[in-house]
Amino acid sequence: MQSEGKQTGLLSIVSTGPGNIQQLTPAALKAIAKAEYVIGNNVYIDLIRPLIEGKEVVKSPMGEEVNRAQLALDLAEKHRVAMVSGGDAGVYGMAGIVIEVAERTGSTVAIEVIPGVTAATAAASCIGSPLSGDYVTLSLSDLLTPWEVIGMRLDHASAMGVPLAIYNPRSRGRPHNLDTALAIISKHREDETPVAVVKNAYRPGEERHIMTLDELKADTSIVDMHSIVIIGGLESRIWKVGDDVRGIITPRGYHRKYVY
Repeated sequence: MQSEGKQTGLLSIVSTGPGNIQQLTPAALKAIAKAEYVIGNNVYIDLIRPLIEGKEVVKSPMGEEVNRAQLALDLAEKHRVAMVSGGDAGVYGMAGIVIEVAERTGSTVAIEVIPGVTAATAAASCIGSPLSGDYVTLSLSDLLTPWEVIGMRLDHASAMGVPLAIYNPRSRGRPHNLDTALAIISKHREDETPVAVVKNAYRPGEERHIMTLDELKADTSIVDMHSIVIIGGLESRIWKVGDDVRGIITPRGYHRKYVY
């Protein structure tokens, strides 16, 4: 989106994908390369450290998103600024708050959003094809959304019968949110529903776990804030070759139309 202001700068909200530099898009690499300033959360800055040598780097912790957005807008009045955001900046990322702050302050800074690989699709690619058709993404973080609203959304989404990709599933500050969410989901899904937990997708320490909904309900200890939990839909199944569990398949419907 381009503004009609007279500023010479540009604010690029850059999606850095799951964390591996190889997963960045060419457009993201170009925006970072051209930036004079790079701003972002400590974790995401560290993941792209080889790309930002010689640039002015501003790191800020979680919880400082509004101040980070305002600083980026201020700098972008006269400079090229890259605001880096993990996954896709428009999916639980920085694009929303930056544009909100720009709107509320009447900023005329030129802003562009560079899309990227979001955590749901990164995790899905690690375990086959669990999100082949319609699916729902939900976050269990109640820092910005009341739990009553999250619970209502979980209930409706589970009733749809499509796969669910759950962000922010479990943390030290809210260890029981996932248990509560699984209880809601279980009202609409069988115990044998395929489930995947993918931790640190495309980052060091990556883990892939395939199980059933009942098995995850019995022990959620493997799940943390670096995890994405994918709950299969009504047609999802575990993909095996012999006794080797390869992942999860959610048929898109080709079997209804073609012979293969």
